[in-house]
Amino acid sequence: MSIPLPFRKPSARDRARQDWIDERRREARMVVADVANHSDHLLRLACNVLVQHGETPEEREDARILLVVLDAKSPRRLPAPRSDREGHR
Repeated sequence: MSIPLPFRKPSARDRARQDWIDERRREARMVVADVANHSDHLLRLACNVLVQHGETPEEREDARILLVVLDAKSPRRLPAPRSDREGHR
Protein backbone atom coordinates (compact mmCIF):
# COMPACT_ATOMS: atom_id res chain seq x y z
CA MET A 1 0.00 0.00 0.00
CA SER A 2 1.42 3.34 -0.96
CA ILE A 3 1.48 6.16 1.55
CA PRO A 4 0.00 9.40 0.25
CA LEU A 5 2.71 12.01 0.37
CA PRO A 6 2.12 15.76 0.12
CA PHE A 7 4.48 16.09 -2.86
CA ARG A 8 3.05 13.12 -4.79
CA LYS A 9 -0.06 13.36 -6.94
CA PRO A 10 -2.68 10.68 -6.27
CA SER A 11 -2.39 7.94 -8.87
CA ALA A 12 -5.27 6.28 -10.68
CA ARG A 13 -4.71 3.27 -8.39
CA ASP A 14 -5.12 5.43 -5.28
CA ARG A 15 -8.33 6.96 -6.63
CA ALA A 16 -9.71 3.53 -7.59
CA ARG A 17 -8.89 2.16 -4.13
CA GLN A 18 -10.59 5.10 -2.43
CA ASP A 19 -13.65 4.71 -4.68
CA TRP A 20 -13.81 1.01 -3.77
CA ILE A 21 -13.59 1.79 -0.03
CA ASP A 22 -16.29 4.47 -0.37
CA GLU A 23 -18.60 1.98 -2.10
CA ARG A 24 -18.04 -0.70 0.59
CA ARG A 25 -18.66 1.89 3.30
CA ARG A 26 -21.92 2.93 1.61
CA GLU A 27 -23.05 -0.71 1.39
CA ALA A 28 -22.11 -1.30 5.04
CA ARG A 29 -24.17 1.69 6.13
CA MET A 30 -27.19 0.38 4.20
CA VAL A 31 -26.90 -3.02 5.90
CA VAL A 32 -26.59 -1.50 9.38
CA ALA A 33 -29.50 0.86 8.70
CA ASP A 34 -31.73 -2.16 7.96
CA VAL A 35 -30.63 -4.41 10.84
CA ALA A 36 -33.93 -6.31 11.07
CA ASN A 37 -33.70 -7.67 7.53
CA HIS A 38 -30.09 -8.87 7.47
CA SER A 39 -28.32 -11.86 8.99
CA ASP A 40 -25.95 -11.50 11.92
CA HIS A 41 -23.10 -12.61 9.68
CA LEU A 42 -23.74 -9.82 7.17
CA LEU A 43 -24.12 -7.32 10.02
CA ARG A 44 -20.75 -8.39 11.43
CA LEU A 45 -19.12 -7.87 8.03
CA ALA A 46 -20.70 -4.43 7.70
CA CYS A 47 -19.65 -3.44 11.22
CA ASN A 48 -16.08 -4.56 10.58
CA VAL A 49 -15.96 -2.35 7.49
CA LEU A 50 -17.27 0.62 9.47
CA VAL A 51 -14.93 -0.01 12.41
CA GLN A 52 -11.95 0.18 10.06
CA HIS A 53 -13.12 2.70 7.49
CA GLY A 54 -15.81 4.80 9.19
CA GLU A 55 -15.51 8.50 8.48
CA THR A 56 -15.98 9.70 12.04
CA PRO A 57 -14.91 8.37 15.44
CA GLU A 58 -18.60 8.18 16.42
CA GLU A 59 -19.41 5.99 13.42
CA ARG A 60 -16.49 3.66 14.20
CA GLU A 61 -17.46 3.46 17.88
CA ASP A 62 -21.14 2.77 17.09
CA ALA A 63 -20.12 -0.06 14.76
CA ARG A 64 -17.84 -1.51 17.45
CA ILE A 65 -20.67 -1.40 20.00
CA LEU A 66 -23.03 -3.13 17.56
CA LEU A 67 -20.43 -5.89 17.16
CA VAL A 68 -20.41 -6.36 20.94
CA VAL A 69 -24.23 -6.59 20.95
CA LEU A 70 -24.19 -9.13 18.12
CA ASP A 71 -21.61 -11.26 19.95
CA ALA A 72 -23.65 -11.13 23.15
CA LYS A 73 -26.81 -12.39 21.46
CA SER A 74 -25.08 -15.29 19.66
CA PRO A 75 -24.55 -18.13 22.14
CA ARG A 76 -22.89 -20.30 19.47
CA ARG A 77 -19.90 -17.96 19.49
CA LEU A 78 -19.21 -18.57 23.19
CA PRO A 79 -16.96 -21.40 24.33
CA ALA A 80 -18.75 -24.63 25.19
CA PRO A 81 -19.57 -24.95 28.91
CA ARG A 82 -17.35 -27.39 30.78
CA SER A 83 -18.91 -30.38 32.40
CA ASP A 84 -18.60 -30.75 36.20
CA ARG A 85 -17.40 -34.30 35.68
CA GLU A 86 -14.22 -33.18 33.93
CA GLY A 87 -12.72 -31.86 37.15
CA HIS A 88 -13.88 -34.72 39.40
CA ARG A 89 -12.82 -38.36 39.35
